[in-house]
Amino acid sequence: MTFSENNSKWQRASEAAHNSPLGRFLTRRMIMMLAITLGLLALIFAFLIGKSLVVANIMANMKTITTVSTTHAKPTPWQTQLKAVGTLHAIDGADLSSELAGIVTKIGFEPGQDVKKGTLLVQLRDDSDRATLASDRASADQALRTYRRYVELNKTNAISQTAYDQALASMLSTKAAAESQAATVDKKAIRAPFDGRIGIRQIDIGQYVAAGTTVVTLQRLDPIYVDFSIAQQQLPNVRTGDSVQLVSDTFPGRVFPGKVIALDPKVDTTTRTLRVRAEIANPQKLLLPGMFANVTIDVGVPQQPLTLPQTAITYNTYGNIVFVVQTSKDDKGKNQLISQQRFVSTGETRGDQIVILSGITAQDEVVSAGANKLKNGAPISVNNSVKLPNDANPHPKEQ
Repeated sequence: MTFSENNSKWQRASEAAHNSPLGRFLTRRMIMMLAITLGLLALIFAFLIGKSLVVANIMANMKTITTVSTTHAKPTPWQTQLKAVGTLHAIDGADLSSELAGIVTKIGFEPGQDVKKGTLLVQLRDDSDRATLASDRASADQALRTYRRYVELNKTNAISQTAYDQALASMLSTKAAAESQAATVDKKAIRAPFDGRIGIRQIDIGQYVAAGTTVVTLQRLDPIYVDFSIAQQQLPNVRTGDSVQLVSDTFPGRVFPGKVIALDPKVDTTTRTLRVRAEIANPQKLLLPGMFANVTIDVGVPQQPLTLPQTAITYNTYGNIVFVVQTSKDDKGKNQLISQQRFVSTGETRGDQIVILSGITAQDEVVSAGANKLKNGAPISVNNSVKLPNDANPHPKEQ
């Protein structure tokens, strides 16, 4: 049997099955099932689209009410200030050393002790120097007595002028020798040149020290200087006598008052800054030379501008914005609170506060927290149960 004959038989069998009652029944059933399935899918799709449209319509018509905190701009005592970083210096400070070489025989201080001017700190061996001084003084006394006799004799011309001149020269030279030796003896005793706090000694008894060797440091701590720099543009604002407040990370929460006492007469050509010196009260001697500190200078006349917390300001490229609370009617005619956008001009900042130059008044209720979620005309509710920071001099607090 050929391939064409087989294919012809299969086609006749298929047509016979299709034309049979059973074949026609199965074909109709499949078409019905397909139609029902397509209908169900269409209904489900229509339901989902309708649901999404309803939700979108509800969301579009629903206005979200944002909860915010509010405050009022109020007049605040305001002192314009300049800030700088400075370095502390002792009013009098020196690393003490000996002008002469010698062996240490006595140490007259304890490290960290406060000493008065003239206190003997270190004594070098001076036995031979004192013996020489005694001899020189004896020679000076003898020359002085001889000179006094020659003065009387010279009045009656009992001696020659040459003898008188020699007596005078001998008296002066022996006196100068004694004074020179006395100075040498004094140099063997190192004394405090001013009142101050002594440091840690760098020598021991019996130690030989060469001339110029540092033996200890002495620093006068109360009051103390702080040196800092200001930009040349700030020069017109700083004057001798201006009040200064100094704070140091070493003593958190402590403020040390002082005043400006001097300004350099020239500007640094490299940095275009001017060096300023202030004197700081340091009665407890907590501040030490070499420490760095933050300095704040009060400049100008104190004022009372309107201020707000800095959290109330929204900054953008078009200007600085605040949101003011206003009352309006909703769709049902009921009163509701809304946010109204205002552009404001701002000034200096201090701590958590910022100066408001124009744009609002003290009567305006301003959003202080939550402004970043608002837009003009947005409905709001006010909750001021939590007070936001609004401190001119905030300090970190432990949680």
